[in-house]
Amino acid sequence: MSADLSIQRSFSLRSLNTFGIDAATAAYMKISSTAMLEAVARDGALAALPRLVLGGGSNLLLTGDFDGLVLHMATSGIELVGEDDDAFYIRAAAGENWHRLVLWTLEHGFPGLENLSLIPGSVGASPIQNIGAYGVELKDRFHSLTAFDMVEGKTFTLDRGACRFGYRDSIFKHALRDRAVILDVTFALPRQWEANVRYADVAQELAAHGIEQPSARQVSDAIVAIRARKLPDPAVIGNAGSFFKNPVVTQAARDALLARCPDLVSHAQADGSYKLAAGWLIDRAGWKGKSIGAAGVYEKQALVLVNRGGASGREIAELAAAIQADVREKFGVALEPEPVFV
Repeated sequence: MSADLSIQRSFSLRSLNTFGIDAATAAYMKISSTAMLEAVARDGALAALPRLVLGGGSNLLLTGDFDGLVLHMATSGIELVGEDDDAFYIRAAAGENWHRLVLWTLEHGFPGLENLSLIPGSVGASPIQNIGAYGVELKDRFHSLTAFDMVEGKTFTLDRGACRFGYRDSIFKHALRDRAVILDVTFALPRQWEANVRYADVAQELAAHGIEQPSARQVSDAIVAIRARKLPDPAVIGNAGSFFKNPVVTQAARDALLARCPDLVSHAQADGSYKLAAGWLIDRAGWKGKSIGAAGVYEKQALVLVNRGGASGREIAELAAAIQADVREKFGVALEPEPVFV
């Protein structure tokens, strides 16, 4: 086994997951270069271990200790790598903090990511989840990425089509799961920018400040303010942001629910289906503010599960399962968690 790989044993992951779950990994490496990934791939003993790639730890639920190797992406760097008549192309390293990237683009005059402000996590994790908020998804601003194949031991690139983006979904959850490590992501930010303030919350926040024609920075500030009011700071109370995906149902299913619940929150989709607000379903099922032990549902936003102090990952998972069962019984709707359970 290579001595220069700086492997740490029985390493606590408590500070590296936003739920603040006190779990450990058998082996841990902080990755600061592609060369380190190449060395791991060449090392038979390391390559054979179960592997977890960790970014900001904001989309993760540790249900126990991890008996394998954690690769913690700690690369950095953001730069303009090109431009044409349509867009500016910004490349960011996988280990960069997502919100720091958003602020960097705004400070340098490259709007387009402002609706994704204050989403927790790292740049490298953003394509895996196809993160989205307030009318914009990552795929809308994505150009390409570079990744390292831990099986083949080489780098490769993917464009938007190859990533097979879906709602909180991508090829990295399917064919490339457990083999691809994202190294950097390149974004195409539009030259012809228009503010996207279609969501009522954003429009109302801007109107409250008398802003009729917002700049990208003002849109970002509005969304930061909204998120700060609705979502708990992981540094204060452990959480992973929105815990469940908004379920998508047929029009018939939505109409049946609407007949029972006239205040149902739903949004029509291009294919004729409807996206339901998971937070509304959980709230109406009576879970908002409730707890099971130290695992709870946030008082201000039912979509967020929280660690009230000392909760284990299993307790969070049990709470999630109880909510899923209750929502299915009351509304006939299946809720799917967003975080990865490990």
